[in-house]
Amino acid sequence: MKKLLSLALVFVMLFSVSASAETVLRMATGYNSAKTGIAFDAETAGEGITLADGKTYNTGDLKPTWVAVEEILGIKFEDKYQGQSAAKEFEYWKDRLNEVDMVSGTAATLSEYGEAGSLVNLAEYMDQMPNFKAYLEANPIVRLSITGNTTTGAIYFSPYFDGVNDIERMPLMRVDWAAKLLDGEGEFTADACGQTAAPVYQPYMPTSGKIEIETPTLDGTATEIVTKDYDAAGNIVALMNEKGSMSGVEAVNMLRAYIDKAYNGYYGTQRSNLFVGQNAAWDVDELVALLRCVVANAQTLNGTDTVYGLFSREDNNNQRRVDMFRFAGHLFGVRGMESRQDYLYIDTDGALHDARQEAATYEALENMNAMADEGLLSKAFMDTAEVNSGNYLENDLGFMSYDYNQTQTIMNATKLQPEEGEKYMAVMVPVARWFDGTDENGVYMRFTESWRSVKTDGWGISKAGVEGNADKLNAALSLIDYAYSEKGQILMSYGPDAFIKTKADGSYETFIFNGKEMPVIADATAEELWAKAKGNYTNYARMYLGSTLSFAKSQAFEYQCTHEVGKEGAGKISVAIGLGTIKHPELAITENGWYTSVPTVLPNTKPESDQLNGFTELTSSGKFSSAKGGENILVNLIVNGYTEEGMSDAEETAQTVTSAWKGKQYLALKSRAWQRLQEYYADLNK
Repeated sequence: MKKLLSLALVFVMLFSVSASAETVLRMATGYNSAKTGIAFDAETAGEGITLADGKTYNTGDLKPTWVAVEEILGIKFEDKYQGQSAAKEFEYWKDRLNEVDMVSGTAATLSEYGEAGSLVNLAEYMDQMPNFKAYLEANPIVRLSITGNTTTGAIYFSPYFDGVNDIERMPLMRVDWAAKLLDGEGEFTADACGQTAAPVYQPYMPTSGKIEIETPTLDGTATEIVTKDYDAAGNIVALMNEKGSMSGVEAVNMLRAYIDKAYNGYYGTQRSNLFVGQNAAWDVDELVALLRCVVANAQTLNGTDTVYGLFSREDNNNQRRVDMFRFAGHLFGVRGMESRQDYLYIDTDGALHDARQEAATYEALENMNAMADEGLLSKAFMDTAEVNSGNYLENDLGFMSYDYNQTQTIMNATKLQPEEGEKYMAVMVPVARWFDGTDENGVYMRFTESWRSVKTDGWGISKAGVEGNADKLNAALSLIDYAYSEKGQILMSYGPDAFIKTKADGSYETFIFNGKEMPVIADATAEELWAKAKGNYTNYARMYLGSTLSFAKSQAFEYQCTHEVGKEGAGKISVAIGLGTIKHPELAITENGWYTSVPTVLPNTKPESDQLNGFTELTSSGKFSSAKGGENILVNLIVNGYTEEGMSDAEETAQTVTSAWKGKQYLALKSRAWQRLQEYYADLNK
């Protein structure tokens, strides 16, 4: 890799807009809290904080990344950030935009206010932003995701990527527990065990016949076909249900025998590889059987009378609880549960669909509710007054969740003892029946909807703030463009050069990440990351470096901070994606629309947006909230089943959303914008 500092200097020389060195940009920008703005807050800085660059920073000082941007672009920043979420930050400034030059906001709100004339249309300045322009040209679905008007092609905000074109959330499991129960010669025995609950959950997978799954080989060098033979083995859930409540030992031996027969000895004595191996091929029925075994064998697993199956990171936080229904989508082959926008997905016909208006969504949640009724979900998820699930791993109480790999597998360093065999890591995406249009009866395969694209927040340029001041406008444009240059993307991910390992000639030490040379973090940075943020890369970057607040965040820094156990699990998933055995949405307009990622924002007009905002049950603050203090009926259905009026079964619930809650009108307005966007894309590529 060439010395990137020199590239940055070349960039500045070639950049086609310029701003006076005295130009000050008033920045109402940050990421969700006072701790994660461009300047240090009092709590983080204390009486002065010295970082790995050897410099001491005080309350109100710009963080290192923004000091570097000032030096590179020759402009000044004034911190005006109120320390709130993007939605609340824009709400605070929307009637006083003359007081700021750049402002955080949700993508939808920024597009709406841009159309109303409050924000600068970046599309008018593309020729002055060559790096930004090149990035959008290379990533067409990104361009579509930020297009606010399909007639003019207007863009009102710079997008934020927390990584791009890569898997986001993953199933995470105590793989040592799976091995302890399933592996070895002979029958499983235990000195003490509990009983499985009376069965409630019913089979999702077939109970007879055979299905074939393409999976990576155990060594990950190729693919092979693995057969699930239900004629030989039966369906494990059906077998357990017929038996009823049984001892934990009997349940384990029943599952062991099933694996041997269903897979004709394929997994040998390492039966846990069905779940945790590179060649894993597990499905939800097999998972339910394993969860029954886990819950009924607490004495074997943690030496107590209690262990929980599925849990969310913070069971009393709605922002994390929603991960349970996202996981349900993967388990039961339901699209739209982890969409880039609301609950929308694109079907094989290229049309938009809303998961909230489809019975299949609620049928999946019925299955999750059945699992909950069996006690396979954590007690705190079922009753938020219970102890927070943050203690589950620490106290050896939790088996499996669905979450981010890097931040959660850090627990192998802080709460578990990998050297003693304890491992909490990512496992393969489940096999489910997906209706991608290639077979009218559906296809049993692995698919993840958790695919990184444009996030729902961004930064816009206040028209009232920069109006009549060419220097301010040029400075704001230069900031956005620089952030999408090669050097800028590294700075906005890693922080300044002082936090990166360099060679004797001043160039970066590098490693290969996703086929590209990327910098290695300095040893002092790695030490500080653990000392100040317990290994959590995003917390460290946002709170101390001031990077990853917006723009394009590379996962290369985060990868280096991932615990070795975390790398092991994620590596297996990466191999499967590379071999094509895990399918996912594409950041492009695909021939089969089912594989096209939904744009993060659709270009609805102001009157359309006003109508959409009137559908209160469907808004982000309504019945389907993902906010920390919000409420989500999909979560409630997992816990309580059907309890609300107009929601007695899957069909009625879907119909209630469609009719009583104006889902039909909502989808028509979203579809209208999607159609305009497709027409715009076609014209763009003529």
